[in-house]
Amino acid sequence: MSDTGVAPPEASKEEVTLTKVSLNETVVNNRRGGEIRVLLSPNTVGTSTGFMGLLTIRPGEYVSEHYHPYSEEFLYVSRGTLVVRINGEQELTLNTDEGMVIPKNVRHRVMNQSESEAFAVFHLCPLAPRPDLGHVDTEPYPGQAGASEAGK
Repeated sequence: MSDTGVAPPEASKEEVTLTKVSLNETVVNNRRGGEIRVLLSPNTVGTSTGFMGLLTIRPGEYVSEHYHPYSEEFLYVSRGTLVVRINGEQELTLNTDEGMVIPKNVRHRVMNQSESEAFAVFHLCPLAPRPDLGHVDTEPYPGQAGASEAGK
């Protein structure tokens, strides 16, 4: 019996398949800004509830504003400093070893306004019904006409 008073399930004799994914096996996506690498996902390990990856943002870079209609986003800064702008107004600075949750349907933009590269782990859950429904862009991507600079 566990501390919660719930008995653990009976041990299965079936072998469980565990999958390990190396960061250098992932695809780099820098279309929205920064360097986004999805590590654990339905495509890489067969997850059914969410996905996790690493965000690398160099000084002056940003990930364009967007929101997730179906998912909360957990963001943890493992090194450096990031500024998260919420709904175009409120800003929160995340330093190394700090994290936050961005609720569903909340517009957010992630920026590196420091002089050092920043690294963050992100996790989104639950999954949208289809991948194309999971992410809604609300500003042009960096490098597109109309895109604004990181600090603006």
